[in-house]
Amino acid sequence: MVKMTLKEIVEVVDGSFGFPSDISVSSVCTDTRAIKAGCVFIALKGENFDGHDFAAKATELGAEAVITERPIENAKCIVVDSTRKALLNLASYYRNKFKLPLVGVTGSVGKTSTKEMIASVLSQHYETLKTQGNHNNEIGLPLTLFEIEQSTQAAVIEMGMNHPGEISRLSLCACPTIAVITNIGFSHIENLGTQENILKAKMEILDGCSYDAPLVINGDDKLLANVTPRGGRRTVSYSMSKKSCDVYASNIKINGGVITLDINSKSGVTPVTINCYGEHNIKNALAAFAVGEELGMTPQEIAAGIAAFRPDGMRQNIRQQDGVTLIIDCYNAAPDSMKSGVSVLTQVEIPKGGRRIAVVADMLEMGKMAPKLHRSVGEALGTAGIDYIYCFGDLSKYYIEGAVKKGFAKENTFHFETREELAAALKDMVKSGDAVWFKGSRGMKLEEVVDAL
Repeated sequence: MVKMTLKEIVEVVDGSFGFPSDISVSSVCTDTRAIKAGCVFIALKGENFDGHDFAAKATELGAEAVITERPIENAKCIVVDSTRKALLNLASYYRNKFKLPLVGVTGSVGKTSTKEMIASVLSQHYETLKTQGNHNNEIGLPLTLFEIEQSTQAAVIEMGMNHPGEISRLSLCACPTIAVITNIGFSHIENLGTQENILKAKMEILDGCSYDAPLVINGDDKLLANVTPRGGRRTVSYSMSKKSCDVYASNIKINGGVITLDINSKSGVTPVTINCYGEHNIKNALAAFAVGEELGMTPQEIAAGIAAFRPDGMRQNIRQQDGVTLIIDCYNAAPDSMKSGVSVLTQVEIPKGGRRIAVVADMLEMGKMAPKLHRSVGEALGTAGIDYIYCFGDLSKYYIEGAVKKGFAKENTFHFETREELAAALKDMVKSGDAVWFKGSRGMKLEEVVDAL
């Protein structure tokens, strides 16, 4: 972080402060474990914590000031009406010190992998900052912006949401110069009611954009394909096949963990290689190509960035253990990402006699549509050519219903009430040569089953 003075900070957050304000500040934090000399600590309140309880400790540990909503004894407090608002306002002020391209990415599913693909592309030409992990909310996003340095040349910032208004606040904080929406699915439909409301919430990403910031959209998404941004804003569309889109794929070939294709755009036809499993990564590559072109990168640079991309963490992490291929995708789940994961399971190479086993848990926050959406995923499982389906969670029984409806053998499906029972059954079943795919919402903690194996 480039240094700011306490005087600047007090003015930006509209706070009151009774200490000398010409002191330089070199970092902002919300966790006392990250406090170091020269920082400002912001006392946030959540359902299970209150940062005000640690304000005095923060001062003791070396914080130059603590932003709070009330005076705290033994703490150097900058008192404000809302510490959450102060964090967003301060991060926005800091971000606007830098004239750099900033790509904002949102969508129902795929936003993290798309963000990673875009960052891989931009890194071929720019010193690029990107959102780490799940820091895509009203705490993580501002803290990411504070990581911009004088050497930073571009940033790729992910924006998540659960309710209307959240993307708007994130966009007004980050001020994207390019906005990307990956798709409009069913994630958080329990809170938003309809896909049309989800679209409206995702379109809030434009709230912090300047008028000339292009909107990059997935032309294969039925809602996004027909969207008309207010004020006639320019859109850039991408598609798996539609030649009417600005960027589209052709000559797609899938060979195990390598996908080759041609990307057609205003630059002409560019051969591209994607070195990972999953057809959904084609859409990620198309979005990244569109962003790279908007920033004036050469097709060769963009193709190199796409080829360098690798998934990581709990999102489609593939590893070998005792001759078994484990496909671990336990971070989150929605219908589209579940179906994308099925394609990964079917593409993984296994030896003769090996079996493809899907281990699937509930998709959460689906509301009244949960049974229908789980059945639709089950139908995809039932027609994918896999061998066994292992289910965990109350809603996962609908996967079995959908699969059996499509002709999948009922005797090859299994339902478990606990993770322990599921793990024990898998230990007895799985053998060398098998491929096992784990997918479910984060709250289902399916990674504990992986650990047990």
